[in-house]
Amino acid sequence: MNNVNVGNVTGLGEKEPGEKKPIEINSDMGEAFGLHSFGNDLALMEIIDVANVACGFHAGDPDTMEETVAAAKAHGVRIGAHPGLPDLTGFGRREMKLTPAEVESIILYQTGALVGFLKKAGLELNHIKPHGSLYGMLSRDPELMRSAAKVAALYGVPMFGLAGTAHESVCAEMGVPFVGELYVDLNYNPAGQLIIQRRPEATDPAKAAERVRRVLDDGLVETSDGSTVSIDFTSICVHSDAANSPAVAQAVRSALGGR
Repeated sequence: MNNVNVGNVTGLGEKEPGEKKPIEINSDMGEAFGLHSFGNDLALMEIIDVANVACGFHAGDPDTMEETVAAAKAHGVRIGAHPGLPDLTGFGRREMKLTPAEVESIILYQTGALVGFLKKAGLELNHIKPHGSLYGMLSRDPELMRSAAKVAALYGVPMFGLAGTAHESVCAEMGVPFVGELYVDLNYNPAGQLIIQRRPEATDPAKAAERVRRVLDDGLVETSDGSTVSIDFTSICVHSDAANSPAVAQAVRSALGGR
């Protein structure tokens, strides 16, 4: 597993003091490959607001991208690029040593591929959210994150990421809109790090809903040893690849109520 540092956070995004943004649910989708199906995309499309579509490097292929874009359009779900490391075998969950120029190129390449399918469908790119180990690398390395943010600036879209990390600070530095995420199907360790599993594990929907209710009440998330960490977010991620992800997403939607 990889750790993504979160720490205690204060929002640096677009929000004005006192302004409350609607909280949305996002999901990583389009991660099937060829004849191999993967995830619960169609069931989740009924529940979520935003889809992060894999662009072929860690998962996905041209036909899957087109099918995912079409399904999202039919359900009124906005679509962002979900670029990953060039690692189909490891599902983009194994870190690599990349230069900033290489990071910019792989994100630009993958985003451009998705934008082609969006244009064919008459849709606009909503955002960019890095996948797996690329997400973690960018959270810790401002120089790499600047390369990612350049692509978001090129397309004029926000970056999704973790508040309190380089995701947020670099976006603020470069004037790129930032959307902070809360995770309900991954745990946070006592140091405030997001624990990314190599393989998906089922999440208890009741526990996911309780995490949402608590963070809405006091801004705190319980970590793996029972301590707490504060999280600033306007979007909640529910991964598509766990067997019961639709039940988890529905529990999160119910916990949000009208918020």
